[in-house]
This record gives sequence, C-alpha cells and structure tokens, in this order.
Amino acid sequence: MSDQPHVLIVEDEPAQREVLSYNLEAEGFRTTKAEDGEQGLLMVEEDAPDVIVLDWMLPNVSGIEVCRQLKNRPDTRTIPIIMLSARSEEVDKVRGLETGADDYVVKPYAVAELMARVRTQLRRVRPSTVGQVLSYDDIQLDSETHRVTRADTELKLGPTEFRLLTTFMEKPGRVWSREQLLDRVWGRDIYVDTRTVDVHIGRLRKVLTSTGGEDPVRTVRGAGYALG
Repeated sequence: MSDQPHVLIVEDEPAQREVLSYNLEAEGFRTTKAEDGEQGLLMVEEDAPDVIVLDWMLPNVSGIEVCRQLKNRPDTRTIPIIMLSARSEEVDKVRGLETGADDYVVKPYAVAELMARVRTQLRRVRPSTVGQVLSYDDIQLDSETHRVTRADTELKLGPTEFRLLTTFMEKPGRVWSREQLLDRVWGRDIYVDTRTVDVHIGRLRKVLTSTGGEDPVRTVRGAGYALG
C-alpha cells in the first residue's frame, strides 16, 4: 500500500535495525534503513519519510549533526525525529532536543514504548494514519470508515480520489507537485504518467463540487495542487 506511513531507521547496529524494522512493519509501517548518518541524509532526499528514528552515535556523520542539518532545511524541518541514545544524562537530552529532535529515547528502551512514540509523532504529521477524522471547511473525512461528507452529504469517492483528498486534508495550503502526489498516492514503485494525476484531480473536483459547494482544490501554475 502506497499510503502506509513511512519510517526511516538510522542505526549502525544491525541487530537493533532489524528489531526496529520488524516491529514497525508488524504494526503496518513501511520502513527504510540506513547504517550511518551520511546514508541517512541521502535516503531522506531520495524518499522523504514521515518519521525518522535516529541513533545519536553514528559513524561518518553523527545523529546530532544529521538532526541539525535536517531541521535547518525548509523541505525536511517538519519531519519528526525521535533520537535514540545510550546517553541518559539530562544535559545530553537537552542538547538533543535543542538540536531539533522531537523526542528522545534512552537505550535500552522497551520496543512497545518506542512504537507508541512513533505513533504520537505520526498523529501530528499524518493524522489519517492513526484513524483521526480530518476536517477542512465543510468537508469531513474519516480514514477508518472511509466516509467523506461535505455539508453533511455523503460523497462517493474512488480509492485513488480518497487517498488524494486525505493527502490534501492532512496539510491544507501545502502545494504538492505531481511527482510528490504520485509517490504518496500511487507509490514509488509504480510507474504512472504525471498526467494521470490531473485526471484523478479532475474526478475529485467533480465529486467535491457535486453538492453545489465551491471547488476547494487550487491549481498552482508550474508547481502542482493545493487544498485551499
């Protein structure tokens, strides 16, 4: 499924990487793995994750430096970072959080606790993945029941249009390029022509305006589409 939440694990210990990956995938997440900071930064560029689980002590580029670089870049600063560290001193925790980490977990940790923290961060950036009802203006989307209503009238959306609307409603106002929508809605491994996006946007607009409301999807010339 292309709309699975994506977690990048940056951890140099193979056993830790595998345990994290196994448990996250068992919970329905898609995972990618990097074994050092340099590789982690590269993987964020290639396939931006929803959440990053980042070890502090890494070869080549440290976790703190990875965190600092990602939080200084406009395109990656909103990705939540959960930092893992054997450093339990308060001063280290403060340093990690001051560098921009969104959460800090001390090793050894309980896997169940880490899973809960990943879900907490996801709730912030992709609320639909944890079953929250999304609202925008008079449109409501329930990701668990797959129901969409506008002005209390139920709308019938196809699965692709539903995923498109979910993507827009999670970040109203954000402009999505066709390529970004292809990655998020269709998946990176599927080849689809970018014009297909326009076709499905057209279908989505038709359904959204079928109740007489204005078209909430905005075309941004040369950039893509946005909600509102």
